[in-house]
Amino acid sequence: MSTVCEGRDVAEAASGEIAAERKSPEAGPADLRLVPPALAAWAASALLIVVPLRWSLAVAGVCLVAGLLSVRRPPGGRSGWPRAPVAAVLLCTAAAAVSAGSHGQDVRRGPVPEAARRFATVSAEVELTGDPWQSRPRVRGDHAAPVAVLARAEVREVTDEEGGGAEVRTRSPVLLIIDTKVPPPTGAVAEPGRSPWLALLPSTRLRVAGRLAPADADGDRSAAVLRVRDWPVPRVVGGPSGPQRLAGGLRAGLREATEGLPSDARALLPGLVVGDTSRITPELDEAFKETDLAHTLAVSGSNLTILLALLIGPPGLAQRAERRGLAPRLGLSLRATALLASVLTLGFVIVCRPDPSVLRAAACGAVALLALATGRRRSLVPALAATVLLLVLYDPWLARSYGFLLSVLATGALLLLAPRWSEALRRRRVPARLAEALAAAAAAQAVCAPVVAVLSARVSLVAVPCNLLVEVAVAPATVLGFAALAAAPVAMPAATVLAWCASWPARWIAGVARTGAALPGAGVDWPGAFLLAALTVVVVLAGRRLVRHPWWCGALGVVLLLAVVRPAPLTRVVTGWPPPGWRFAMCDVGQGDATVLAAGPGAGVVVDAGPDPAPVDRCLRELGITRVPLVILTHFHADHVAGLAGVLRGRSVAAIETTGFAEPADQAAAVRREAAARHIPVTRAVAGEERRVGPLAWRVLWPQAAAPDPDGPNDASVAVLVRTGGLRLLLLGDLEPPAQRELLLSPDAADLARVDVLKVAHHGSAYQDPDLIRLASPRLALVSCGVGNPYGHPAPSTVAALRAGGAVVLRTDRDGALALTGGDGADGRLQVAKG
Repeated sequence: MSTVCEGRDVAEAASGEIAAERKSPEAGPADLRLVPPALAAWAASALLIVVPLRWSLAVAGVCLVAGLLSVRRPPGGRSGWPRAPVAAVLLCTAAAAVSAGSHGQDVRRGPVPEAARRFATVSAEVELTGDPWQSRPRVRGDHAAPVAVLARAEVREVTDEEGGGAEVRTRSPVLLIIDTKVPPPTGAVAEPGRSPWLALLPSTRLRVAGRLAPADADGDRSAAVLRVRDWPVPRVVGGPSGPQRLAGGLRAGLREATEGLPSDARALLPGLVVGDTSRITPELDEAFKETDLAHTLAVSGSNLTILLALLIGPPGLAQRAERRGLAPRLGLSLRATALLASVLTLGFVIVCRPDPSVLRAAACGAVALLALATGRRRSLVPALAATVLLLVLYDPWLARSYGFLLSVLATGALLLLAPRWSEALRRRRVPARLAEALAAAAAAQAVCAPVVAVLSARVSLVAVPCNLLVEVAVAPATVLGFAALAAAPVAMPAATVLAWCASWPARWIAGVARTGAALPGAGVDWPGAFLLAALTVVVVLAGRRLVRHPWWCGALGVVLLLAVVRPAPLTRVVTGWPPPGWRFAMCDVGQGDATVLAAGPGAGVVVDAGPDPAPVDRCLRELGITRVPLVILTHFHADHVAGLAGVLRGRSVAAIETTGFAEPADQAAAVRREAAARHIPVTRAVAGEERRVGPLAWRVLWPQAAAPDPDGPNDASVAVLVRTGGLRLLLLGDLEPPAQRELLLSPDAADLARVDVLKVAHHGSAYQDPDLIRLASPRLALVSCGVGNPYGHPAPSTVAALRAGGAVVLRTDRDGALALTGGDGADGRLQVAKG
């Protein structure tokens, strides 16, 4: 989610209007009369769409009667309170209650919800209502959840195969889940390099079979979840509509025009122009979220604003003789300009899909265009309020959409707060363009940040500067991207040239996101929205006084810069992390493993990468690791290898060493793809191998060449004995008792006695060989596990056995990241710092 939602371009387009109204004798306070009815309808829709229909109708009836009574003039002809505003609020609430009740009832009634409660197997004809998309890879335990194709659809006909087999006509929204084993639907048009499922267009009709299940959460607009089966093979029974075919052809043409671009521009440009995010990698997506630039990954209201501004120029000059834009140069009248802009808006919604921000922008633009066509002075705040009112009446589910909330909050901030803040900055001699940009970014951030804190429990400290830096690139990338979109069907070479030109600003946007996300203090964890909202109010009120004192502003700016950049020497003094002279670190990556062995200034050997790129990347940045001589992946379970991209991000990695047992196959293949993409050699660990890097030396203990075939990936883990600065560390990967017993019988068993540090196998599970624990008899035992993990790691029996042998047991779920210092293991100088 983005905090600074489609902000800067709206501010620029509105600046002419704001300036014109400021100079006009008619200018005055903002017209807020439509705001209370819009908010009342919004609240009623959000609350009543999940309650039974009779409750919604009861609320509607009460509000309707009260609204009609409030309009009547009381006896005596005088009233102590304004009748019209109250009546408007009550009548709009009544309308919203009826709309929300009927939409909610559509989701809860009919054969589909009833069959879902029985988890029935059905055959159904469905019509897609949106573009299919691919789920993001997620790690569950030691396996990666299978990637599936998801699509929203509407069931038109359903046959309950367990309830009599009668075909029933209905209109129930469902979420389709299509696993990778499901073959492409017969009759689908394949697109090179793309899954046929992802190439399906909205309004396409399919005949599928599958099992229904209730929707995951209350308040979801889907009546059920339909998991599609692979037999009988799904088939296309009706093609998309004409407008959708046209839109699909334009989107496919843009993908083809961007095919040869560098990876970041190739992924970003279709998302920026038409909302096609299918090429966005998880790594790039995470970078945009960390910097609150996620709104640039998908199409938003700013795209439409840019296109309309290109056509009609600044809205404040649209009715003046000096109006700008392409329309006056083409000789178009005001009404013809409004008509052409309306057609452009309709085409924009069809091509870019009716997402919440797109609908909000289109409806707001339609109201403004109507004012332009009728010659009335445009007022942006009433237009926004009317937009909210119309949209929540048309689709009450938008009232529960965080995307819609962020879009409206950001736009409202740009219309109400940004002009005042910009004027205040200009009074203090800040250049006009810079003042407008700063005010727009800060206003959108201030109102949206509390909502984002609810969604991600994290606040970005680099959101405002990053949004300011990408502002200059959004408009040219959008205009050139739309030009490539329009040129692709008729002249692909020209479209390719335009896409290449658009790739430069797109690469700038991606570069800002990656650079901002890589800063150590890019974001901070935050507990909730109310505390952040209160802090924001305090900061705004204090800021009004601080701007009068430039020296204080400069000092606070330096403090914020240091908090974001976090120079290593200063961070070590303030936090004590990482401790000077650390030799071994265990990163806190949740339920997984990621450890680092110091190999010299800025260098470290990384053993395993955890389940997620972000935590291990953050850990390595805090440790100051920029060069990795070797990455050892003990085995291919996802909780050890899925974070590899985070290790490779922005670092020089010389080689990757893995086990020879390439299971699970999908994770082994993912590791090979990551390595091949960066030209990093991958080797196989062999027992007896000895290596040295700087002060670090280690020997591979397992897997043995003569060992029997492992029962699974855990028993194929690479185990190493490490020596560094007089310390001996035994890293066992996820070895289980069968392999641990074999290790005790190996020639290396004698070297395992009384090690200084033991990285406990398999996150401290109960499956440990007691003889190995007694032989190792470590002074310190470290367990990497996640808070509240469902496996009960570490097992109480394992912790008790370690403590019985004299070990101090530390665990990342309670102690966080851990770092060891000390030189001579014989004199007891072993110290542990907690991150």
